Amino acid sequence: MADADTADAHTADAHTADADIIVVGAGLAGLVAAAEAADAGRSVVLVEQEGEQSLGGQAFWSLGGLFFVDSPEQRRMGIRDSRELAWQDWLGSAQFDREEDRWPRAWAEAYVDFAAGEKRAWLRGMGHRVFPLVGWAERGDGRADGHGNSVPRFHITWGTGPGVVAPFERRVRAHADRGRLRFAFRHRVDGLVIEGGAVAGVRGRVLEPTSADRGRPTSRTAIGDFELRAQAVIVTSGGIGGDLDLVRKVWPARLGPPPRTMVAGVPAHVDGRMLGIAEAAGARVINPDRMWHYVEGLRNWDPIWDDHGIRILPGPSSLWLDATGKRLPAPCFPGFDTLGTLRHLRQTGYDYSWFVLTQKIIEKEFALSGSEQNPDLTGKDIRLVLSRVRGGAPAPVEAFKRHGADFVVAENLTELVAGMNKLADPDAPPIEEATLRSLIEARDREIDNAFTKDAQVTAIRGARNYRGDKLSRVAAPHKLLDPKAGPLIAVRLHILSRKTLGGLESDLDGRCLRADGTPFPGLYAAGEVNGFGGGGMMGYNALEGTFLGGCLFSGRVAGRAAARAIG
Repeated sequence: MADADTADAHTADAHTADADIIVVGAGLAGLVAAAEAADAGRSVVLVEQEGEQSLGGQAFWSLGGLFFVDSPEQRRMGIRDSRELAWQDWLGSAQFDREEDRWPRAWAEAYVDFAAGEKRAWLRGMGHRVFPLVGWAERGDGRADGHGNSVPRFHITWGTGPGVVAPFERRVRAHADRGRLRFAFRHRVDGLVIEGGAVAGVRGRVLEPTSADRGRPTSRTAIGDFELRAQAVIVTSGGIGGDLDLVRKVWPARLGPPPRTMVAGVPAHVDGRMLGIAEAAGARVINPDRMWHYVEGLRNWDPIWDDHGIRILPGPSSLWLDATGKRLPAPCFPGFDTLGTLRHLRQTGYDYSWFVLTQKIIEKEFALSGSEQNPDLTGKDIRLVLSRVRGGAPAPVEAFKRHGADFVVAENLTELVAGMNKLADPDAPPIEEATLRSLIEARDREIDNAFTKDAQVTAIRGARNYRGDKLSRVAAPHKLLDPKAGPLIAVRLHILSRKTLGGLESDLDGRCLRADGTPFPGLYAAGEVNGFGGGGMMGYNALEGTFLGGCLFSGRVAGRAAARAIG
């Protein structure tokens, strides 16, 4: 009789379970986790509060940059990289200094091994390809053992963000066609189902269907309730960057006062809800004060979501001024030390700063982050890519120059200053032409020789020693007031919200941990919701190309581990 009761109980459990594994969030980490779990023979439900048109989440909008170490592309460009150098850079950037950094540091080391090992081959086996010129992002704070990349490591995906998403979307859709995976779009999770101290599923509201384009605001009108049950739940719901009030709430004092105004680098549905839901259920959130926001944001003249901001990926030549017209100190140069520059600017009392540059600089050094801002790379259009080496800035950059509210274009410095003062905040002191002219002329005199005491000019010349920068990224040093390099351009820069670097603490299998350090049975996490690994594998600073890579790695780990663990 006992055997029969046991058999009946198992049969009932099998009938009530909707899948072996539930994945919450259909961004890149969720797609990877779902694909890996389904590959292992497990049934999967992929739950997403947005519509099917948003599959791929924030990765779709990205430039598709990936952090590889000692890649063939690097070697062809004459770059000598190594796992040891990458780990040195990672530690210098992360600056782990807390007891809570045990698992983040372990994840960081595992990720660097992955980036120096099988990451490229794994992706390549799925058809992923990269652009041959390796970019040098986040060049650092000027110290060999400090923050930043010692060498170029930013590999742009051929196809940008959609090219990163595509292999995993194909895998997931193939499993759906075979019946191993099903989608639950417009299902908003409001809570975890807990039984016997273990996570046994999710519950929430079904939202009304939406036809809104990807990234556009969608309805939150509920038309019903749902509950889904499984042996494991993997949370891959992203960070908090779309909720600017929440960003301000957790803003750390070490970065200065939170900005009153900023632009959003992600849509509003990147709201951090699942962080709170998982924490309320008993999972531990660590390092919530670690975050990654940019200081080169533009108001999008053709916005997709509310407060839509676009980041400039700058070369090193623009003169950077604070809102009062003072030049930023070393190493606060364009593209060098994101949070160091943010920290400096938050002490000025203003939420914006300025680039002053020339047409010659914008043509070679301005790139805009995002798949939609790079139609040549996104569309894999070789002819359009080759047009970048001809005269003129890329078409999306020229469009911002013509239509963007943050651009001033002038034939002389007098007109430029007048335009800057029109765009300035009412409470900011006006930029004085005589002061700015003296500053620029002092900088321009340093161009006459191949050697200089100006640290930024030295950095420009040093960057051009790298063939990739000389070919496509860094303009030849020239005087800003040289009419042949004009017109002059000023760009008002905003703080742009982007990534959450802390999150759900997890072990090296992606299992969420409780406050006492023990695994929370049945609960896993991957992607931005767990700081891309462990609860913050990047520590205080990111090396760029690591956000997508962190989603890939943590999604793979969690999907495989959950598939192994269930009965």
